[in-house]
Amino acid sequence: MESKKKRILSGMRPTGKLHIGHYVGALENWINLQQEYENYHLIADYHVLTTNLNSDSIYQDSIDMLIDWLASGLDPVISPMFRQSQIKEHTELHLIFSMLVTVNRLERNPTVKDQVRDLNIENVIYGHLGYPVLQAADILLYKGDLVPVGEDQVPHIEITREIARKFNNQYGVVFPEPEPKLTAFARLSGLDGDAKMSKSLGNTILLSDDEETIKTKLKKAKTDPQKMRKNDPGRPEVCLVFSYHKKFTPNEIPEIEAGCRSGALGCVDCKMKCSANISSFISPILEKRKYYESHQDEVKNILADGEARAKKVAQATMQEVREKMKLG
Repeated sequence: MESKKKRILSGMRPTGKLHIGHYVGALENWINLQQEYENYHLIADYHVLTTNLNSDSIYQDSIDMLIDWLASGLDPVISPMFRQSQIKEHTELHLIFSMLVTVNRLERNPTVKDQVRDLNIENVIYGHLGYPVLQAADILLYKGDLVPVGEDQVPHIEITREIARKFNNQYGVVFPEPEPKLTAFARLSGLDGDAKMSKSLGNTILLSDDEETIKTKLKKAKTDPQKMRKNDPGRPEVCLVFSYHKKFTPNEIPEIEAGCRSGALGCVDCKMKCSANISSFISPILEKRKYYESHQDEVKNILADGEARAKKVAQATMQEVREKMKLG
């Protein structure tokens, strides 16, 4: 008898077109996992509101992100893709879960502390503090066994596990305790050398950037400050562009490293080589993106189908929850 595939729930906040950091940190992993696991992909549009109350662009940002998902290789036939806001069971389960976790526990979450610092948030809203509780509802509504995340998101998954355990102990077993599945290549730093590639910081290369745009952006990328001229010896370990080469030029790493250290490879040539390889990598994604951009009715149909399939699972889970809680 064939064993049942484990289920994965993964998602992103829709902030529009995606960058190569999104691909390397998450999308690539999702694509590789979709044959081995049963995957559900969440467009976390409610989560956007925790740091930005302006909802005018959320729908279009969701469509732009979905197009990048499809262009990158996510298969809508085997992996439903859906908006959180269209499955009302997310909010219902979030409310129930909010009764199972203390404020002190949420205040100890290091991810929220980091976001408050990075975004200079003076007054933390209730929804932001409760972000991991809604995330727990997102995951457990689909009974996710695994959640692909970067290391910074592991504390959120631990809160999800605690909530699942608390519900199961209080009312009876409904939920698995999901495990984090760490991404192999966690993140790419921004072009300015910042630890995070972020559109708000303007330090990204988008999956939708053409060859000339990538070349222009790479020219400004931060390199080893001690390597001022071509023949100066460089330090690849502190060079941002070298970190990109590790992902996009893996077969030439020894040669690039030796050329940098000896001074034979100048920063301009190094950047142009990196630019060409990133463009080559993005090229098939760009072609597929053009197709979906000109067939947006197809994209909307994919979204509607994903939402219908996700809703069936969500409704079945909530029926179990209500029965265990004697809510009817």
